[in-house]
Parts: sequence; C-alpha cells; structure tokens
Amino acid sequence: MAPTFPPDLVYLLTTDVVASVAAHRPDGSIAMYQMWVDYDGSNVLLSSAVGSRKAANWRKDPHVTLSVVDHADPWRFLVIRGRVVEMRPDENLASIDRLSHRYVGAPYRRRDLEREIFVIEPEAVQARQGR
Repeated sequence: MAPTFPPDLVYLLTTDVVASVAAHRPDGSIAMYQMWVDYDGSNVLLSSAVGSRKAANWRKDPHVTLSVVDHADPWRFLVIRGRVVEMRPDENLASIDRLSHRYVGAPYRRRDLEREIFVIEPEAVQARQGR
C-alpha cells in the first residue's frame, strides 16, 4: 500500500518550496539537487533537461529521497523516499512552464532545451507537523 501524505502538508509539494533531492551516483556516493517539485495526487513529479546527470543517475538506480521544508517553520516538513517509475517527455514544456509560473511568476525562459518529467512513486513518507 502506498504511503499517504498528511493532508495539511501536501501544500509543500504544490507551492514554491524547493525540494532537496538525492540520487545515487554510479560510484555509490550521493548527489544532491535543488529542484522545483510538483504532485499529481499520488506521485511526486520533477523535471530536468534531457541528458542531465540526475537522469543518468536515476536510469542506473531509480531510488530517490527528497525533502521539502516549510518556509515559515523549518520543523514542518516532508521527507519522501521512493523510486523513479517513469521518465517522459515534457511536451511543449507544459510541465516546466506550470512550475515556472508557480516559482517565478513567468513562463520558463530556456525554450531551447528539451525536458523530461520524472515520476516518483513514494515508498515511505516521514512528516513533521511543526513545533
């Protein structure tokens, strides 16, 4: 059974909170990325340029851990462990445009790069409601 997110913390995945995202490098070390994040009601969605190192890392090892922390209360957060279960093209940059509007208030400016969406299926969720 898939883990559930506390309803009052889901906003951390759908506002302008930047996620800290970890992936395994081929040598076994951990790579950390700061990424815009989205949520489709069951899966976490990330985006990157086609050919990125993070994509190469997840193609070799799909395990991912990410955290999102409330701007107003650092003791209010989600830590999500899961796997990248799908990588799909970001057709017409629709996904990154939606994220860009949310995070910076304008369409995504790098129109010359193809992008892909990483669908992360949560396997475990750690939540903290704040102090």
